[in-house]
Amino acid sequence: MSQVFEGYERQYCELSANLSKKITSAGLLDGEQKKQKVSEIKGGLEDADGLIRKMDLEARSLTPNAKATLLAKLREYKTDLNNLKAGVKRITSANANQAARDELLESGMADTMMASADQRTRLLMSTERLNQSTERIRESRKTMLETEELGVSILQDLHQQRQSLLHAHNTLHGVDDNISRSKKILTNMSRRMSRNKWIIGTIITVLVMAIILILYFKLTH
Repeated sequence: MSQVFEGYERQYCELSANLSKKITSAGLLDGEQKKQKVSEIKGGLEDADGLIRKMDLEARSLTPNAKATLLAKLREYKTDLNNLKAGVKRITSANANQAARDELLESGMADTMMASADQRTRLLMSTERLNQSTERIRESRKTMLETEELGVSILQDLHQQRQSLLHAHNTLHGVDDNISRSKKILTNMSRRMSRNKWIIGTIITVLVMAIILILYFKLTH
């Protein structure tokens, strides 16, 4: 529910209750006191009309669901305001006398004020239920946002873990490359050592044969 509408609503309920009391007390007065009281009441009714118009404008600026709910409440407030205006007309009637005033206070006015009080009670109860529903919606939205934040955090952690795994994979791949190069180097070294062994063996064999030939020639001559 709109907080602006709630503010106007509280002001109207307080003003309506105050006007209801003033109308009841004005019906018991006479002369100048009654005129002053009626003047105060009419000023209050103008303020109430202003609040009704403000609530109407605020309700129509909201979403369709919220607007429908608030306009339904607003119709009840308009009915309550019309009852207050009717009460003022009755106590300001030029043909009214003390007996009619007493009868009005005992019957019609009492019924009207009771109906208005019942309406205000129902409206306040409806307002309380709407406030509770709004609070539940806020809590649900808060939970949803917290869940969304948790999901984002988990995705970030998973992304970091993926980056770490990719880095480890690249590192292992680099190690494999180094091992492959080392293996090739060792293989080449082994081949060179084998070749060198054959060369040295051949040289030694040639030297031995040369020594044998030299000794043979010396011994024979």
